Amino acid sequence: MDNQGRGLHARVLASLGPAITAGEYPPGTVLRTDELEERFDVSRTVVREAVRVLESMHLVESRRRVGVTVRPTEEWDVFDPQVIRWRLAGSDRPRQLRSLTALRSAIEPAAAALAAEHATPQQCAEITEHALNMVATSRGQQLAAYLVHDIAFHRVILKASGNEMFARLGDVVAEVLTGRTQHQVMFSDPDPDAVTLHVRVAEAIRARDAVQAEACTREITVGALRELDILAP
Repeated sequence: MDNQGRGLHARVLASLGPAITAGEYPPGTVLRTDELEERFDVSRTVVREAVRVLESMHLVESRRRVGVTVRPTEEWDVFDPQVIRWRLAGSDRPRQLRSLTALRSAIEPAAAALAAEHATPQQCAEITEHALNMVATSRGQQLAAYLVHDIAFHRVILKASGNEMFARLGDVVAEVLTGRTQHQVMFSDPDPDAVTLHVRVAEAIRARDAVQAEACTREITVGALRELDILAP
């Protein structure tokens, strides 16, 4: 597919994906290929490519003589970063943020404890560097810069855990943190206590203190849930 085709495919996907995840097309809805071609003024090839992506996310299934059918919500690949992004852009954002933050609270404290045991010196240095950069960007409404280091901090910890399943959740956590910032479910400056906790996690991992690393990370996720009660009730 050439650049123009990719652009058309992206446009179709950017319309259908959010519409499906927002419930505009409830499960069981049949989307006919010819109608999609006409609606978006694109070729059948472009529509098929967009549908193929949606199928890979388990949002739809395509059957001959039937069309493209929206699948039940429980069958969606809810860990797919793009699906997360679309769902966070919709009206169900508060519930979605709570669901994802609950997932973080279950996984990240355990990952931090493992990182305290398995992180390499290089990973310890990276975690510390990102924590200090979070401190440096936590004032003066520098949320975009803060987000870069916040994402990197959590990615390194998940990877440093040595557990490949935890490491794969780096994109999920990145989407949660990005969604909170983009949709203004954050204070104009991050909570000072949360920033300090990130530094304490870095110190605990460097000191090989698994208990402290886990406890401080749990405080971070609990604090994130409290913020949602205020900012996304």
